Amino acid sequence: MIPADALLCYCRPGFEPELAAELGERAALAGHPGYARTDRNSGYVEFLGADAGALTRAMPFDSLIFARQKLARFAELRGLDPKDRITPILRALEATLGNTYTFGELWVEHPDSDEAKPLAGLARAFGNALRPVLRKGGWLTQFDDSRKSRLHVVFLSGDHVLLAIGEAGDSAPWPLGIPRLRMHADAPSRSALKLEEALMVLMSEKERERLFRDGMRGADLGAAPGGWSWVLMRQGLRVISVDNGPLQDKLLESGRVEHLREDGFHWHPRAPLDWMVCDMVEQPRRVAERMGTWFREGWCRHAIFNLKLPMKKRWDETRLCLSLFEERAGKPLQVRARQLYHDREEITVFATGRLC
Repeated sequence: MIPADALLCYCRPGFEPELAAELGERAALAGHPGYARTDRNSGYVEFLGADAGALTRAMPFDSLIFARQKLARFAELRGLDPKDRITPILRALEATLGNTYTFGELWVEHPDSDEAKPLAGLARAFGNALRPVLRKGGWLTQFDDSRKSRLHVVFLSGDHVLLAIGEAGDSAPWPLGIPRLRMHADAPSRSALKLEEALMVLMSEKERERLFRDGMRGADLGAAPGGWSWVLMRQGLRVISVDNGPLQDKLLESGRVEHLREDGFHWHPRAPLDWMVCDMVEQPRRVAERMGTWFREGWCRHAIFNLKLPMKKRWDETRLCLSLFEERAGKPLQVRARQLYHDREEITVFATGRLC
């Protein structure tokens, strides 16, 4: 069992209150109450409790919505000497973990905030200096091994560092919890990045292989100019793009996309589809109820949709909308939700009646 004194989670800057509220509620429901410590726009939240190790086990990363990354923090080092930051880190490792623990990777990071971004150069240079020292001391495997847990060294300032552990399978596999995606030249809009990220974050590789097969049929509600339709098409689907607005001509030339000039919020298919996706700008409760209706009526088997959140009480609205969705669906569903890197004032939801 890995010792921890706090749960450390990264988030989108400005959403620290939402993440803190989510962690507090989930911890209380699991019987492990604690308290959150954070600053607005810092890009991270620390959650402390009597048994931080139990907290990390009680809140699987896949269940968290506003967290980009989930780590078990085991040390906080302040007042580091810029001439020797390595020695205090080695002492903290030995004091907490002893001499028998070996990590598969070292990630030296900083929060994704405006205040912390200038630390990027320091983080890179320090990682290059610390990595060989850890390998020589047996703290780090000689070659990166993503199957083992990771050591995270998180710079909050030049003399303030957090040490944390990321467990393989219970944390994001990308530095800062951000999958780095590039805008494809053929994508009709940047919104395509949101759905591409959703497929990476909300589904495993095995699930993607089973739930997306060539020849499947899907619908994109509120499709124009066609970013999400383009992603579905690249997954092998034949797509009905529903929107009164225009689509990119290349989509229609592909032969895989049919454009219906109708209101995506009210349209529904005559026969069941494999997939439905939706990124319409509409009140989140209305969207949640409409998405639930799609499952209740059997119009789709799987769906990915966005819920645009209000400016205040966003965690409360998130809980309410997800409850409305499942209540309206009226059947057992697997539901995962996350505020993605490419999201803004919204969360992305994946729902399915069956998984691998």
